[in-house]
Amino acid sequence: MTESEYSATLPTQGATTPSRATSAYRAARDQLLALRDNHAQAAADFEWPAVGPTFNWATDWFDVIATGNDRIALWIVEEDGREQQISFADMKLRSDRVATWLQQNGVGIGDHVMLMLGNQVEIWESMLAIMKVGAVIMPTSDMLDAGDLVDRVTRGGVQHVIANAHDTHKFAEIAGDFTRIRVGKAAAASVAAQSGDGWLDYAASAAVTPAELGVSVASDDPSLIYFTSGTTSKPKMVLHSQTSYPVGHLSTMYWLGLQPGDVQLAISSPGWGKHAWSCFFAPWIAEATVFVYNYSRFDPTALTAQLHRAKVTTFCAPPTVWRMLIQSDVGSKPAALRELLSAGEPLNPEVIAQITRAWTLTIRDGYGQTETTAIVGNAPGSELLAGSMGLPLPGVEIALLDPITGAIAEEGEICLALSDRSVNVMTGYHGDAALTARATRDGYFRTGDVARREPNGYLTFIGRTDDVFKSSDYKVSPFEVESVLLEHPAVAEAAVVPAPDATRLNIAKAYVHLAAGWEPTRETALAVLHHARVGLPPYMRVRRVEFVELPKTSSGKIRRVELRVRENVAAQQGVALPDEWRDDQFPELKRPEPK
Repeated sequence: MTESEYSATLPTQGATTPSRATSAYRAARDQLLALRDNHAQAAADFEWPAVGPTFNWATDWFDVIATGNDRIALWIVEEDGREQQISFADMKLRSDRVATWLQQNGVGIGDHVMLMLGNQVEIWESMLAIMKVGAVIMPTSDMLDAGDLVDRVTRGGVQHVIANAHDTHKFAEIAGDFTRIRVGKAAAASVAAQSGDGWLDYAASAAVTPAELGVSVASDDPSLIYFTSGTTSKPKMVLHSQTSYPVGHLSTMYWLGLQPGDVQLAISSPGWGKHAWSCFFAPWIAEATVFVYNYSRFDPTALTAQLHRAKVTTFCAPPTVWRMLIQSDVGSKPAALRELLSAGEPLNPEVIAQITRAWTLTIRDGYGQTETTAIVGNAPGSELLAGSMGLPLPGVEIALLDPITGAIAEEGEICLALSDRSVNVMTGYHGDAALTARATRDGYFRTGDVARREPNGYLTFIGRTDDVFKSSDYKVSPFEVESVLLEHPAVAEAAVVPAPDATRLNIAKAYVHLAAGWEPTRETALAVLHHARVGLPPYMRVRRVEFVELPKTSSGKIRRVELRVRENVAAQQGVALPDEWRDDQFPELKRPEPK
């Protein structure tokens, strides 16, 4: 269905009248929809919309498209078959009620509201409602424990908390005069105490008559604070404005290839920036349905069945899910599927190739951070370069800077040029002016990631600046080594880190999560080491391997920093790690080679 055909089916808007900001936003959105198959022209022609000095995405955009609109905005399916479908119009009404109720309970402009909910209707209601009252959303993973929450409540200046009943105990020992709002009922043993435990009942919002909100916020006012995943350090607090995510995610919509009326499934947990990317802003910018399938344990057969049943058109999943899918029989391509995407970490070419063979669709990689929206990607209709994360997306200017000299380079740190036209980058790190200054010095936002620019302009990911290492005076990209390892059937996931070495400075050590049916034996180690020896040049060759469950953050990213520390400690103590296999243990592998 084309944009014009889709628009013709919508009901006439009611009381919510499009403003000048809405019109500018829609024009920019429609321009990207029209150019979805022409990345070069979109990059040349697109400019971020001038939404004005005040902008509230929840009222200036969502309420306008939702008024009188009975199309499905949110569709949630549970593992046991229960499901909910909420129309755009109902979502507007629900969020209006919650917003009015929050105001009645003291939530005001600029207040920090921690949201600790799963993929349930209340998180979408609450995000819209918090925006409508001009407060600041602080999404937080429900997997965190009380210790993590103490830090986040304190550093984040939290004034209100909305959490599920089964998580309220985590806040029991946290000091502070903050409003506590409970979603759902507590366990049976504590039901009697609920009325006096200091927690307000979120369900009371359903009985509220929505007020005329009319909250005006400046375009550069704070809107969201996301905690980073903490792969290398204490989680940072990323502050976004009323435009950096709400307007900036026009680039994410473009990369995803979303169209009005689509059904979008993105596997992402609330609490992380990617959830806002693909489960909130981008699909609703496009007027698409957000489809959610909740499960307790990943089941590839059940997931693909939902892709078929719900007629999902766009499917975005992190690399871990794609790797798990290719370990199973993915079956035939779901009939409605048009777009396959991956983000969060770079996806290895072998995984892409296997899905392409099975579904005759190619996974399009994309790149961005919690601090940005999507900034690099393989857009719909683009020629794909194996292993590349694509081209700068419309509205984005990328420079690769030498990490030492700061000069423009063909291989260097991925940096986003900052100017008056820059929209889709954070305001800064909340509460840390020094860190903000370091990340935005000399007119660039510095991602900390390294890439190589190919002759055709495409960017190929090399690794984090602190992941790339030297071996025999050569630069080693862990991502490139891991990509070769993943071509072996024994390897489900891999993390490559430097192991200190007296001769070569460092050598490549691979931590491998084995695929089903493989055992951590000498034979498996020999097979993996031989595969790496054949597939890699000598300076990148894997010389040690260990079979483990890889350490990950709660958002699913591999914590290579833990593995690097482990190697450094072993080297300092002069001991060999007991469970690793070294290439010098295998006479079969030995042959003359350069150092």
